Amino acid sequence: MRRDWLKRSASDLGRGIDAGEICPVDLAEAYLAAIKAHPDAARIYARTTPKRARAEAMAARARAKAGQRLGLLDGVPISWKDLFDSAGVATESGSALLAGRVPARDAEVLRNATAAGLSCLGKTHMSELAFSGLGYNPITATPPCINDAEAVSGGSSSGAAASVAFGLAPAGIGSDTGGSVRIPAVWNDLVGLKTTLGRLPMAGAVPLCEQFDTIGPLCRSVEDAAEILAVLGGSKAADLSGASLAGVRLAVLETAAFDDIREAPAKGFSTARRRLERAGAEVDPLVIPAVEEALSLSAILFATEAYGLWKARIEAAPDKMFPEILERFRGGASFSGADYVAAWARLRKLRKAYLQATAGYDAMILPTSPILPPNLKRLATDHSYYVSENLMALRNTRIGNLMGLCGLTLPTGTPSCGLMILAAPMQEERLLRIGAACEAALT
Repeated sequence: MRRDWLKRSASDLGRGIDAGEICPVDLAEAYLAAIKAHPDAARIYARTTPKRARAEAMAARARAKAGQRLGLLDGVPISWKDLFDSAGVATESGSALLAGRVPARDAEVLRNATAAGLSCLGKTHMSELAFSGLGYNPITATPPCINDAEAVSGGSSSGAAASVAFGLAPAGIGSDTGGSVRIPAVWNDLVGLKTTLGRLPMAGAVPLCEQFDTIGPLCRSVEDAAEILAVLGGSKAADLSGASLAGVRLAVLETAAFDDIREAPAKGFSTARRRLERAGAEVDPLVIPAVEEALSLSAILFATEAYGLWKARIEAAPDKMFPEILERFRGGASFSGADYVAAWARLRKLRKAYLQATAGYDAMILPTSPILPPNLKRLATDHSYYVSENLMALRNTRIGNLMGLCGLTLPTGTPSCGLMILAAPMQEERLLRIGAACEAALT
């Protein structure tokens, strides 16, 4: 029975606790034992927090026995990306630059989760300072991919995805600046939610680009995503009952999202599209020139801010960094302040153009990633391959960040190939209802 727990969704586990079938303490112990026994645990978890997990599980058990559970996920353990501050436990954001950094207080979203009764299993590995979509990190560790032992897991929330995919957590909390929740989610056949900027509090999270940084869960179902979003934000979960695609209008973003797409992701998306149409969705192709132009602004918008935030610490000890990540940061130095301001002024206009072009649709759909997980050994030895695969990995997901949208990736049934759904800013509940209907059609 306990081995079965490791494959169940967070919401299913919560229902088991509610029914008295699962003890929160036994559940925490099952996951801690699985982590300890897993051969790749050190590549997935930067550090575990067993004392905290057990204490929180004991409190959840007492509430369950007293009939005072705090919510569906009370007593469910989850993992946290190693950029969320955890009191008394190192938070290093995958970088030697932050080695030994021990915060005194939990990140706000971790406090919210604790207040809702969830227990903390530990901190997961990630791309260095969250500045890569690949998950390759020779400085700390590179988590494995569930579908390809020779490939990377996707980044930057690489360990968060691996913790769920390998049964070492029912859900993981990650961050998404240009795709860092959705890329590892798709490559590990998970659900991943990118929230709108400002929807969830970033206090106590190590930043990369504050104008784009967002928080979201990597999990096994859309229901889990809805429940965890509510927990992290201290709100009520979206009502997914009766979700249907009947009459839903979806637009397929053409041109940029399909340029140079590999065979498997293209087939996976095509199959998914047909299933959505059979379930009642109206799906139309749509070309939005604003998207192409926004993508051309990526380097100046992301790298300039990232380098501006990290320049002093980076240049004080550049030898401590993975050279590929160091090069990406330093790329921000090539743009002037005037260039950066002009780029943001242009992006704001492009965002308005995007929203006008999509106003008649409920959501946009596109392949989550145009490529499959790249080979780890080649990434380690081939600079050109690293650069090209990183840019391709981030291309489609980055559209959601540039346009200021919320986004959801779903497995398509084709390994490491996902369907991404993008909705208007602050429309997460609507997005999740559409996602639940799509999930039913795809499974």
